[in-house]
Amino acid sequence: MSSAVRPTIEQRATLLAGQHITYTLKRSSKRRSIGLRIDDRGLTVSMPLRASELWLDSVLNEKAAWVVEKLHGWQARLPLAKTIWQDGEWLDYLGELLTLRVERGSFVAAAQRRDDALHVFVKPHASEVHIERAVTLWYRAQALQLFTDRCAHYAALMAVVPLRIEISTAKTLWGCCTASGTLRFNLQLIKLPLHLIDYVVVHELAHLREMNHSAAFWAEVRLACPDYLKHRAELKAIALA
Repeated sequence: MSSAVRPTIEQRATLLAGQHITYTLKRSSKRRSIGLRIDDRGLTVSMPLRASELWLDSVLNEKAAWVVEKLHGWQARLPLAKTIWQDGEWLDYLGELLTLRVERGSFVAAAQRRDDALHVFVKPHASEVHIERAVTLWYRAQALQLFTDRCAHYAALMAVVPLRIEISTAKTLWGCCTASGTLRFNLQLIKLPLHLIDYVVVHELAHLREMNHSAAFWAEVRLACPDYLKHRAELKAIALA
């Protein structure tokens, strides 16, 4: 007799850091590791199709404090978490978590993602400043590639052509569009879920047609991003650090 097939998506509940947490569990044959994502819909856990319950429980308990903090953060206006640049700390990336792994040796500062960890290679006596610099360079490279790709995707749908895509470190803006057609996107966006990045991309591309926030502008946004009101409210709940 064949064993019962487990559902690929199911709703679950658990106790984490003293809090009762409900979450969506997604299984996929394409995953090799367990990933956590938190947004306004709550906690989503993605795991390999045949991963054990023991592995799942260990990951959830290891990251319990982060989960509880982030869930509260989506309900109150909180800044993106400050990172302590030490081995074993967690990094926000596209709405999920990467574990920071600091590897010391005769290396030039660099970073490389391996599954759900970001490995940073630095010299033996490198300070946290060097680690932060390596991670930031990795973030910038990922951000520029992703923002460029998403702009190309939506620009074709919206029939607009941006002049250039740039990375910004502005303290108050997620994105902006200049009169010449240059689009600038805040580096901190790379830490957020893709649907929020897409909303900002569509927002700035719409300015290539309407350099204002008129009804005509929001009509352009709605065509490419029907759920823009929900995404805009979600983004407003996150404060730029």
